[in-house]
Amino acid sequence: MMPENIHSQKILILDFGSQYTQLIARRVREQKVYCEIHPYNIGLEKIKGFGGKGIILSGGPSSVYDKDAPVVDKGLFALGLPVLGVCYGMQLMTHLLGGVVAKAHRREYGRADVTLDDNSDLFKGLSGSEVVWMSHGDRIEKFPDGFSPIAHTDNSPVAAMKDAKRRFYGVQFHPEVVHTPRGKEILWNFLFEICECKPAWTMGSFIDSQVKEIRERVGRRGVICGLSGGVDSAVTAVLIHKAIGDQLTCIFVDNGLLRAGEARKVEEVFRKYFHINLVAIDASDRFLNRLNGVEDPEKKRKIIGNEFIYLFEEEALKLKDIGFLAQGTLYPDVIESVSFKGPSATIKSHHNVGGLLDKMSLKLVEPMRELFKDEVRALGRELGMPDEVIDRQPFPGPGLAIRVLGQVTKKRLEILRNADVIILDEIKKVGLYTKIWQSFAVLLPVKTVGVMGDERTYENVIALRAVESLDGMTADWVRLPYDLLAEISSRIINEVKGVNRVVYDISSKPPSTIEWE
Repeated sequence: MMPENIHSQKILILDFGSQYTQLIARRVREQKVYCEIHPYNIGLEKIKGFGGKGIILSGGPSSVYDKDAPVVDKGLFALGLPVLGVCYGMQLMTHLLGGVVAKAHRREYGRADVTLDDNSDLFKGLSGSEVVWMSHGDRIEKFPDGFSPIAHTDNSPVAAMKDAKRRFYGVQFHPEVVHTPRGKEILWNFLFEICECKPAWTMGSFIDSQVKEIRERVGRRGVICGLSGGVDSAVTAVLIHKAIGDQLTCIFVDNGLLRAGEARKVEEVFRKYFHINLVAIDASDRFLNRLNGVEDPEKKRKIIGNEFIYLFEEEALKLKDIGFLAQGTLYPDVIESVSFKGPSATIKSHHNVGGLLDKMSLKLVEPMRELFKDEVRALGRELGMPDEVIDRQPFPGPGLAIRVLGQVTKKRLEILRNADVIILDEIKKVGLYTKIWQSFAVLLPVKTVGVMGDERTYENVIALRAVESLDGMTADWVRLPYDLLAEISSRIINEVKGVNRVVYDISSKPPSTIEWE
């Protein structure tokens, strides 16, 4: 029998800046155990207050001997909780508990063969030798008192270690990445054998929990939900409607930054499938006027976020007793808006996180703030929503404003829309739409020389972006067939007035982001 409290079985992940930290969270969630990522420096009292069943210390780019190396309070190791240190997390644990970390004779990056010397607990069920993914320049020279080595490589005499009595474990490699084929089993052993977690995190239990929580929070007051047409806001609306019924009113705003035909399609789909109060508003001139002359992407996001709030608050006054604003904020939005190093290192402000007003008359309801994108889709299916809605590729809240690099004008938006239609059309023709995380066009703030009909042209450049991802936190560019790229390029140049060049973005996240702004 599953526990009623879906957060009763949870793991705290402390982030030291690794590009793989989000993957650790994904792997834990996949095991039906709830977890949260927090910066390494949240403080011992907050760690105590979290009430987790165990702690995972992530990897990171630092050396423990760096001047500004991230460090946790040593008191963490006196809490009586199981701890798993991954890469830098293992080195930090060694350093703080009296062991010795030193520069390796040679760095280990990429695939490595690790010999397991003990498969009694963390490596239970694994063979004597396993393939793992390494990414480190330091190594453990002397493990702390109470620890024993449980794995080694030719370059790392202590590739993994444990203090079984205190339930402290460390691995020099990354079990969270796919390049460690049996990493999932290692994490399973930590969660269930060592932390003694139970698999309470399911979308069915999440619905029950959220319905109860929404009802208690909202009471008899009304809620408005900003509907964008994307899967996040749609699932948010259906979940809240399940909780409070006609107390919910959805507001769909055409902000002038939508894809071609988007406003009409959203209204049609939503009215067809869902029996929810819907108000449609054309505010395109309002948003475009506010964005006039603005080029900085952070300013764009904040202007759009603020304007949405102003509009929602205005509409709320026209309705009866509205006290709450619902948003489809997801966990990656929260993570990317608050860096492990603090606000100064924020990747980007998401319009529904960093773009909110400091003072709002409406209180926020964000029932999916804990979820990754794939969990949202699973939630939508659990709610009985159609594939037509659930399988839509993500579309950014600020819309095309962050895909028009530089100034946002009606003319430049029209160029981008026309190119975007062609990209999606061709992607769908070859059956790749639902297999790709995101595929879209970006209008660059440059012009290039071209030749069309024996005449010189000086026109715009479109960048094509297609990525594969699980949750948007990391992504790799899609190796689209050359014939498909050729067809997309040919159609855009021939059919979209004002474009004479198409380029393909072959950068991954990190170091790039999925969106260009």
